[in-house]
Amino acid sequence: MKPILIIAAMPQEISLLEQALGRTARTKAVAFDYVEGVIGTLPVLICAGGVGKINAAAATAALIERHHPRLVINTGCAGAYPGSGLAIGDLAVATNELLGDEGVLTSAGWHDTEFMGMPLCVRGKRKFHNDIPLSRHAAEKAMQLADFYGVKLGRGSFVTLSTCSGTRQRGEELVRKFRGICENMEGAAVAQVCLRYGIDCLEIRGISNHVDERDMKTWEIPRAVEVAQRFVLKYIEEMERPVLKTGSNKTTQGRTLHQRAPKTEVPTRTSVAPS
Repeated sequence: MKPILIIAAMPQEISLLEQALGRTARTKAVAFDYVEGVIGTLPVLICAGGVGKINAAAATAALIERHHPRLVINTGCAGAYPGSGLAIGDLAVATNELLGDEGVLTSAGWHDTEFMGMPLCVRGKRKFHNDIPLSRHAAEKAMQLADFYGVKLGRGSFVTLSTCSGTRQRGEELVRKFRGICENMEGAAVAQVCLRYGIDCLEIRGISNHVDERDMKTWEIPRAVEVAQRFVLKYIEEMERPVLKTGSNKTTQGRTLHQRAPKTEVPTRTSVAPS
């Protein structure tokens, strides 16, 4: 059976998932260490590939080449944009990833790679620029799971940046440009590699902070990565189940998910406009 690959940036974003694995084996590869094991009956690989797009893309590609996973799950924390409706400790699932740096800066403002005539990925006759799709089926199953357990799960566009936003003004600028709900530093890279290989990709992140004037004393990274990992674990445990019935707060085998709040869904935009 093909494995599920879980990839994150930092060890703390996968520690709970590693603890949940059965029959574990740690592999020290040339560039990236990872753990193999099972959750239930499903084979799972877990890797903390490092911070940023280059590390994320390299780790994802290396493990895809070696193990040919059926699904890639990218998890970790994210900063919520103004107006997203997301609070610290909430969960978010990506409909698509937007590369917020790649492009050209002119006197008229920033433009994406479509403006430059330079697609970042070509699949058959389709050209992909800054807007990278993720698996709709996997995201919808995550929404069903969240609804079943009464967990708040925001859904919308994520923005991947090499430079984190450290002011509210920058956050508001990115919202106007991309209409994203949150930002991170790796997601689009993982999604783009999966797109190239034709592998489904699901991205689930916990909200650690709001994009505002940077003050890490207000951040809650441990809380964000814990809720994200607990949801990913439950998602994997439920993968072989039929479509879940909604409108229930049931538990399975005595376990509950971390939150109890109604889900939210945030509208997305499919195009990237110049500033």
